Amino acid sequence: MANVFEADTASLIKKSAEKLKAEGVKKPVYVDMVKTGPSRERVPSDPDFWYVRCASVLRQVYINGPIGVSALRTKYGTRKRHKVWHHHHQRAGGSIIKDAFDALEKQGYVKKEKVGRVITPKGKSFLDKVAKEVLA
Repeated sequence: MANVFEADTASLIKKSAEKLKAEGVKKPVYVDMVKTGPSRERVPSDPDFWYVRCASVLRQVYINGPIGVSALRTKYGTRKRHKVWHHHHQRAGGSIIKDAFDALEKQGYVKKEKVGRVITPKGKSFLDKVAKEVLA
């Protein structure tokens, strides 16, 4: 049976983002107006950024299983550019990740535990079905 580890990551995230959008995952109002972190200069240009980020968060929970907002802030962070001194890593904003977790919890794909978020059987099944479609 196909799973997330066998499928191409970019194709899996793109396909699952389309499915999340079709299922009606709620997009917060502010997402189109804010940057994703302090190291970014502009807001995301992709109109479906929210769904791509939700799909990516869901994949990270599947792979790295219990995981929290802090670890994902580090993962989605990037280098901050400076004029004079060296580049330093800046963590991504946490509110987008937290709201993605909340949206995925409402769909029943992720649940909150004491150590962080873990994937539910429904979420695992969803990603495995998408991986099977990507591999086909």
